[in-house]
Amino acid sequence: MSVLPERREQIRSAHAAIILQVVAACQNTHLRAPLEESLRVAAANGWSELVAVIRHVLAGQRDLSLLQGLDEEDGIIIESILMGLQNPATLPKAGEPADPTLAAPGLASVIFAARRGEPGALAWLGDMASQMQRAGGDMARMGAALGPLSRNQYDRLKLERGMGPLGRSLLQSVLDALAKAEQQ
Repeated sequence: MSVLPERREQIRSAHAAIILQVVAACQNTHLRAPLEESLRVAAANGWSELVAVIRHVLAGQRDLSLLQGLDEEDGIIIESILMGLQNPATLPKAGEPADPTLAAPGLASVIFAARRGEPGALAWLGDMASQMQRAGGDMARMGAALGPLSRNQYDRLKLERGMGPLGRSLLQSVLDALAKAEQQ
């Protein structure tokens, strides 16, 4: 299944820091020590498969077989690193804010999987809710809504309480994506 261009760019933007850091470390071995700390943290946070592939890239491997077995997000990150090594103009820009509304289909698919009792989805949803709560503002309120949404609780007025326009827009996008998933 191909990834929508907007979603691909959202993933690239969200992970621009690590993509740029890996490309820079491939080109300058003196930058590998700072990268090691980022890789250690990533592996500790459940990204061990991605870290293993990044280590192959750092060791000089550049073929597309590196993408085999990776999930969508990890694959886009590795592909971005490989493309960036060949043509730096393809690299994502550092510091560009990600558009959170592009996350709605992904959030909805995980919420839907959590409703079916898939353990990985339940764990991921809990982690995502925690991260969103730490972000504060609308993201914290959206993070708080993930639990009720995973339990089929759709009281929109309760869910959007305290949200600004961006939060309400994200919530509506998630609700729309959930409705679409339920129809399939």
